[in-house]
Amino acid sequence: MTSRIDPLTLEVVELIGTIVARYHQEYEEAAAKHSLTGAQARVLGLLSRGPTPMRRLAQQLKCEPSNVTGIVDRLESRGFAERRLDPADRRVKLAAATDAGRETADRLRGSLDFAREPLAELSDKERTVLRDLLKRMLGVAP
Repeated sequence: MTSRIDPLTLEVVELIGTIVARYHQEYEEAAAKHSLTGAQARVLGLLSRGPTPMRRLAQQLKCEPSNVTGIVDRLESRGFAERRLDPADRRVKLAAATDAGRETADRLRGSLDFAREPLAELSDKERTVLRDLLKRMLGVAP
């Protein structure tokens, strides 16, 4: 892969950085409206997709497993998450969202307006191209 540091590439990188910063700011604000920290909201969002081993959560969040344990403890105390044994390997602990946790994660996702309106102004074809380019940048097949 060639390293390209031209003005256009730098502008694109700066725009991506601005988008990421604005997304994180809105995500933190949305989490706070649900009395969650950003980290708790991120874990809840991951758990709403399905039960996940605690170790995998730590990998996805790029943090220590002990941090995930504390986050899941707090989500559990609020009735948003629960721990289960993995039926395939009873040595593995899974964290899972409860019904209340999934509902909260859905409401939180629904309250993220930052990109909704600008994306709605793009045609289906433009959104598809944007999605495919982002996936390509991440090394994920469209």
